[in-house]
Amino acid sequence: MSLPYRLIATDLDGTLLRDDDTVSQRTRDALAAATAAGAAHIIVTGRAVPWTRHILDDLGYEGLAVCGQGAQVYHAGEHRLLTSLTLDRQLASLALSKIEAEVGPLALAASRDGLDGEVLVGPGYRVQEGPLAVVAYEDPAELWSAPLNKVYIQHPELDDDALARVARATVGSLVNVVMAGAGIVEMLPLGLSKATGLSLAARRLGLRAADTIAFGDMPNDIPMFGWAAHGVAMANAHEELKAVAHEITASNEHDGIAVVLERLLG
Repeated sequence: MSLPYRLIATDLDGTLLRDDDTVSQRTRDALAAATAAGAAHIIVTGRAVPWTRHILDDLGYEGLAVCGQGAQVYHAGEHRLLTSLTLDRQLASLALSKIEAEVGPLALAASRDGLDGEVLVGPGYRVQEGPLAVVAYEDPAELWSAPLNKVYIQHPELDDDALARVARATVGSLVNVVMAGAGIVEMLPLGLSKATGLSLAARRLGLRAADTIAFGDMPNDIPMFGWAAHGVAMANAHEELKAVAHEITASNEHDGIAVVLERLLG
């Protein structure tokens, strides 16, 4: 079996993972067949390493993973961070004040840097139910007391797309703003995206954009689709991502990644 792509880049939530946070046997088998045919598989996720590691371990995944929207390149087999980029906290604080001047008070959370970086959650921030550990804080100074990869913002009334649009228009010259999922609008270091992280990881493997097929479901995957030779949106994907995809596959619940890989493997 041969594969026209030497690198398979997959988002995690809403793409590789089903809605119950598991990976189907069919998708595992398709990825195993692709890697047996000589392709590398890189997971590219908005989650920081502490929220990703348990999934990689469960998959028996030992390669490179791009975490934190591109901020971290992680060696899963060695449980080691290879690169990590942090958000300038002064810039982030300034950006927050500018956004709040436009739309009023925001609820905040933040992802601390490092292999064991905590996710801090402030008053009023709505956390998705699940196994991911968070640490609540009350004192605003606590948010800025250690290096961060990203800051999450929520508004009591504006929806995710509207909040991301306003934030981008207001502070797009200071930080990168992405919408990464339901209730997940993030401020990142300027210029950072899944594409920058994926290009770093690919270079370590001697692979290029021209070698790459990418799978995703959210607007934060748009730069990755722009970088890769071929971008595949899941059926459940956000309309903004579908608009720039080369093709649309089945949903994450219906083995969309496997559908494409099985076809390519013939």
